[in-house]
Amino acid sequence: MARFLVMLLASAPLLAQAQVVGDPEAGQEKAAVCASCHGMDGNSQVSIWPKLAEQHAGYAARQSRLIREQERNVPEMYPIVADMSDQDLADIAAYYEQQALKPGVADEALVDAGEAIYQAGNPESGVPACAACHGPSGSGIKGAYYPRLGGQHADYTQKRLQDYRNGVTSGEDDPYSKIMVAVAENMTDEEIQAVSSYIEGLHTARW
Repeated sequence: MARFLVMLLASAPLLAQAQVVGDPEAGQEKAAVCASCHGMDGNSQVSIWPKLAEQHAGYAARQSRLIREQERNVPEMYPIVADMSDQDLADIAAYYEQQALKPGVADEALVDAGEAIYQAGNPESGVPACAACHGPSGSGIKGAYYPRLGGQHADYTQKRLQDYRNGVTSGEDDPYSKIMVAVAENMTDEEIQAVSSYIEGLHTARW
């Protein structure tokens, strides 16, 4: 937990960086190239590809820049964003932020275990609560680049958590992914599966 807090504080300088302001109207046309994977409304129909609807524009644009700069390894997406400008990425992110997120459904058998990890963590193994950064309802913290999680596909979230547990970051200088590595390193397969399912159905959580 102490290392987690240190990494959280280390991310502070990035919060003050100026960001390109996106134009959602311009982003609608530019997002056509994204629709085959993420859906034109940002609700991906394939569970391994993330939903982008209602995702914070600043977070989504930053992740796209990391992929473009090959700091975050997403081979399927790199060719699409390789020649996009910061303005293009900001416009697309702004467009998707305005789209309505379609809810998902959690596995009822995993809800209690997933809720425990999400809302309280596992003090015995040093796993912090997801809600500490992403909010009890999964809405994230917009200005701090902590993404909206509620309603996200469980398969996508599970894969991301497994990658973090394996030490995968978005480059040596990215404090946010290092925070997630510290969060996930002590999570069991069962905890990852349960919390990922809980997150998918978080819009109907008991909050």
